Amino acid sequence: MDSGDFYLELSDRPVLFEKATNVNSVFFDEANKQVFAVRSGGATGVVVKGPEDRIPISFRMEDKGEVKCIKFSLGNKILAVQRTNKTVDFINLIQDYSQLEYSQECKTKNARILGFCWTSATEIVFITDQGIEFYQVLAEKRSLKLLKSQSINVNWYMYCPESCVILLSTANLCNVLQPFHFKSGTMAKMAKFEIELPASTAKVAKISERDIAMATIYGQLYVLFLRHHAKASSSPGAEVVLYHLPREGPCKKMHILKLNRTGKFALNVVDNLVVVHHQDTETSVIFDIRLRGEFDGTVTLHQPVLPARSIHPYQIPIAGTNVCHPATNTEGPSAVAGQIPIPCKLYSSSWIVFQPDIIISASEGYLWYLRIKLAPIVHLLTDKGRLMDFLLQRKDCKSVILSVCSQMLSEKDRAPLPVIATVFDKLNCEYKKYLEAEHSYTLAVESSQGRSNALVKRPVRGQAVIDQSDMYTHVLSVFTDLKEVPHKFIIAVLMEYIRSLNQSQIPVQHYLYELVIKTLVQHNLFYMLHQFLQYHVLSDSKPLACLLLSLESVYPPAHQLSLDMLKVK
Repeated sequence: MDSGDFYLELSDRPVLFEKATNVNSVFFDEANKQVFAVRSGGATGVVVKGPEDRIPISFRMEDKGEVKCIKFSLGNKILAVQRTNKTVDFINLIQDYSQLEYSQECKTKNARILGFCWTSATEIVFITDQGIEFYQVLAEKRSLKLLKSQSINVNWYMYCPESCVILLSTANLCNVLQPFHFKSGTMAKMAKFEIELPASTAKVAKISERDIAMATIYGQLYVLFLRHHAKASSSPGAEVVLYHLPREGPCKKMHILKLNRTGKFALNVVDNLVVVHHQDTETSVIFDIRLRGEFDGTVTLHQPVLPARSIHPYQIPIAGTNVCHPATNTEGPSAVAGQIPIPCKLYSSSWIVFQPDIIISASEGYLWYLRIKLAPIVHLLTDKGRLMDFLLQRKDCKSVILSVCSQMLSEKDRAPLPVIATVFDKLNCEYKKYLEAEHSYTLAVESSQGRSNALVKRPVRGQAVIDQSDMYTHVLSVFTDLKEVPHKFIIAVLMEYIRSLNQSQIPVQHYLYELVIKTLVQHNLFYMLHQFLQYHVLSDSKPLACLLLSLESVYPPAHQLSLDMLKVK
């Protein structure tokens, strides 16, 4: 496989932690993205590491039995530890308060706590097998106040911290899901929905939490269900079903991602792409629900955007790697310097995947972020129109888009003019959207003079906005200097870009017209220049008139053309 073919990679600066052993337990908190290494129940040390933490948080706590769950509140001020099925213990890690523990038992009689989630710096939800209990933690009083509770039989639960939604699995087959949304002291019940199970006469397996994920894709919350056998018998292989979960209103099945294979899968979401890892073949595929799929009347079916590829091979940097030793809270080299890095076992059975983009290897002591690499995708997605649709939705797309534009104009990889026109139109469509949003913002600010305009948000200029200055500097001015490209093609491309701007009703900057004129003059195409000016293909402007005046020595009629242009002005 070509080394430039890998479009997924692991972050080059992983979070390192002490690997899981019989004396060291490892926990992950999905809200703070922190890994806890708990040695001997905490008696010989707890080390907490997050992606942004330069210095790990280290402390000891009394060993009061096996730790089942451990998490900080948002802001790391209060620690919550579950050691039994009935209670959660709390420790204030704030300087003014003592380190004394205080506890909260679940209110429901005979209930068993399955876990807990912090929804803010002082609010926590207990999930039991009989429902949920929403508490406010009063740190200074070392007590908790019940805000709201709801009785419901719970098989398992899932939390999406980005949207503050907890999903409860209920019913015998675990296929009825009840979401709750939490916000500043309130708990709202969202619409309950049912996951469709395969219509089979054989015994239907219960839905496992391993086959469900929750993630925000293009600003919308989705529940992803990994269905191991497609509903239609004619369609072999597993599929991922996406249910859109709005804050209000019913949940709706929207998309089906066709995996075309069976086996063990895991899901991540990176840069609004659904990534499906396949353990048997040690490869991954990506899906983009914004790209056109096949609509069957109720849902949209999607095939993978690209061929399956492995994650880029990863070397574990042995020599001089610093791993924190919790007992002493010191950092020291984990191996003798001079040892060569060893390849990491990708798609290992010890990997645990968390949403949206985290992969943890507890046995090796690594937490990685999964990342998408755009450059290799340019060669794998040959349809330029589809490639642009894909790239324009990505976060860090600007340099890759400009490079694609340069490449399609080069002698070696030159694209046909209709393809170039399509690319220009797609770029200018995004550019126009941004200009319109800017204009609306300016009008809103002007109309709200003197009043609070906190509600008026300035549009964020994303990397997908490729303006005329970007195209001129990085693509077109370089392209017009290429010696090996026929001048007719150069002029055709420049005029195509101007046509596309006009079509999107974007005023053309004078420097683009100047580039056309300079190119025409350079190749002595004065008859064409005359026609372009006569038929107003090049719009009149003062800078253009001045440029024409300067051309009088090489093309005498330019003098009169410039005067006509100034007269009009």
